[in-house]
Amino acid sequence: MSHYSTTEHQALSDVQLSDAERQPCEVWTRVMGYHRPVASFNIGKQGEHHERQFFAETPSGR
Repeated sequence: MSHYSTTEHQALSDVQLSDAERQPCEVWTRVMGYHRPVASFNIGKQGEHHERQFFAETPSGR
């Protein structure tokens, strides 16, 4: 649920940033019970993280 009205949401979606205005997004993931930034992974682990596939569970119908 959005905290913005339809008008505010439309105004926000029209905002365009140049590359100079953007900031990098730091991605974290859970590894062995604690959270780590993906940027701290070695090149092999970063590749494995990139290949992950997301899925949605469906109810079993019980």
